Amino acid sequence: MQWAWKKVQENHGVVIPFTDYECHLGREFGDIMQRLGVADIDGVRQTYEAESVAAAHLAHAYTGVVEVLHAFVTAGWRLGVVTSKHVDRAAPLLARLECPFGTVRTPAGAGRAKPAPDPILLALVDLGVDPGAAVYVGDMAVDQEAAARAGVAYVHAGWGYGRPASPVPRIVSAPKELLTLLSADVSCIDGGSV
Repeated sequence: MQWAWKKVQENHGVVIPFTDYECHLGREFGDIMQRLGVADIDGVRQTYEAESVAAAHLAHAYTGVVEVLHAFVTAGWRLGVVTSKHVDRAAPLLARLECPFGTVRTPAGAGRAKPAPDPILLALVDLGVDPGAAVYVGDMAVDQEAAARAGVAYVHAGWGYGRPASPVPRIVSAPKELLTLLSADVSCIDGGSV
């Protein structure tokens, strides 16, 4: 993301620092650009997305994420992804995880973007899971808000980008901790969907 934002700054004369962009992660790109006061949203989006895809090989999974995802799959959990990245940016990153996600919801699909509950609810429809039997794991306050609006339990990934909002949810500091937490709570989750 930093590489792509640097290219946006160079190619479009945007002087907004990456840290200002980073504060809004979790929201759809156009929404972030509006919040930052960027005029040429479409041009900036094209540059950002092209550079993000070109730099996808620089990204790597957080330590333990791949193993935890595969442990959930082995246990029969239905996994889905709800991301604010458009599909062209999300696909190469998700492919590197080699995890059979049951659904991937991006802003290119139906419904409103986070913090609206739409992408989470649509993912649950895809997975055939009731909101009361699901857990949404995110790393931004916008994720927490979307989960609350969808009526879905929320766990905050403390290893990610952002901080949770109030009320403070369950926070896990490492992927393995997430596996332990959700495995222990599986009886109250009933369906084991993340």
